[in-house]
Amino acid sequence: MGARAIGSQGSGGSGTAFGSSAPSAGSASNSGSSDGFAVSQEGGGDVVVDVTGAVRSPGVYRLPSGARVTDAVQRAGGGTGSALLEQINLAARLGDGQQIVVPERAKGTAPVAAGAATASDQGPISLGSASVEQLDTIEGIGPVTAQDIIDFRDQHGGLSSIEQLDQISGIGPATMGALRKRLQP
Repeated sequence: MGARAIGSQGSGGSGTAFGSSAPSAGSASNSGSSDGFAVSQEGGGDVVVDVTGAVRSPGVYRLPSGARVTDAVQRAGGGTGSALLEQINLAARLGDGQQIVVPERAKGTAPVAAGAATASDQGPISLGSASVEQLDTIEGIGPVTAQDIIDFRDQHGGLSSIEQLDQISGIGPATMGALRKRLQP
């Protein structure tokens, strides 16, 4: 388990403040800041997530159980100017050990309006934000299986890997191969 900083919040606070599980030399920058998370001692645990991609401070962060992807992205300093935050599901609940990859717009390209590109023009689809229509474009996935994937993702608070889709009825080895080619976690 990582280190946990415990400090008083006000005169009688007994919350636990969560920070990056990897201590840094500049950790004093959080002093006096109220943007941290606090959970009461009876709160029931926390999750550790890896936030990477187009964020200002990528790294491993400890957040309260029940936190959302948006909380993790904010904890990592928010998206950079080239972040494609609309490509990930910011409302998904975090799972322990999950990696959140914030995709980045390719250098020299302008933002693309939603739905403007065809599935073959796009790179991998984000598993965290894929719609039924996007999943339906993958070979071997029809609208029913696409909806099953969305339901599975919602029931599990997101997915940390494509391999988890193997647990869905109707997805066999050939479909898993197609999913690995077209999806990113």
